[in-house]
Amino acid sequence: MDIGIALLMTQHDFNTIGLAQKVEELGFESLWAPEHGIVPLDFKVAPAIGQQGGIPKFYAEGGINQIIDPLLFLAGAATVTKKIKLGTGICLVPERNPIRLAKEVATLDRISNGRFLFGVGAGWLKGESEILGVDFPSRWKQTREYIDVMKELWTTDISEFHGKYIDFPPLICDPKPVQKPHPPVLLGGNAKNVLQRVARWGDGWLPNRATPDQILESKKILETLEFERGRETGSLTISVFGQAPDTSRQQVEDYLNAGALRVSAWAPHCETEEKMSEELERMAENMIR
Repeated sequence: MDIGIALLMTQHDFNTIGLAQKVEELGFESLWAPEHGIVPLDFKVAPAIGQQGGIPKFYAEGGINQIIDPLLFLAGAATVTKKIKLGTGICLVPERNPIRLAKEVATLDRISNGRFLFGVGAGWLKGESEILGVDFPSRWKQTREYIDVMKELWTTDISEFHGKYIDFPPLICDPKPVQKPHPPVLLGGNAKNVLQRVARWGDGWLPNRATPDQILESKKILETLEFERGRETGSLTISVFGQAPDTSRQQVEDYLNAGALRVSAWAPHCETEEKMSEELERMAENMIR
């Protein structure tokens, strides 16, 4: 059973790298790290989300403004683990320079010997996105172009790209990722057309807190899209993300039986390493054993 843990690690935490080792020792299949680069005081979100309630309670309790960089955290985690997969849940792609990001992802994939899972998204925190240069109304188009840029850099010895947001002449960008043609690109989000996006330019879907029935229906849709686009049957995966800390083994099995490849749950944010270890042990007992 492929079961993962998502950690909201912040600057006030203890030995975060050692915690990654703990996750692997407990038998989890994957470790996921979220991203928020900045949090503007003028907290503007996507119109579809609305302003009610301000910062979501889950983020506020964990310290949304203190999240450490996910790629750096996962690189550290790669050095003390051997087999656990390491994923971004999610990386806010349009907030980063795609040329630098391509190199960072390839480097992380090499450090981890091909264990990186590239969970990506376009972002919902409008104020953050705008400050970091995102074309917010067209953020998914921008994200698509940035992913295309990275694929070009990952798969060609001499790369060239001419798009709306990124334009560069022939250049060399090494190293290349260990995974070929590149680490799996897993698209987050629950928009109506997310599965079409996955089929067009992704390798899988990373839904946040979906239900088993939604997974079952989405799996059928992805299979149809695979056929229509000439993609290999079963090549588009579903990784259920962001389940509650008290998720049970039966709930995990319900998702896997519905067609999910893996299920991950948020570990509760704790103030001490001892308490965090206890919570991870409890989650392993509930979800794995």
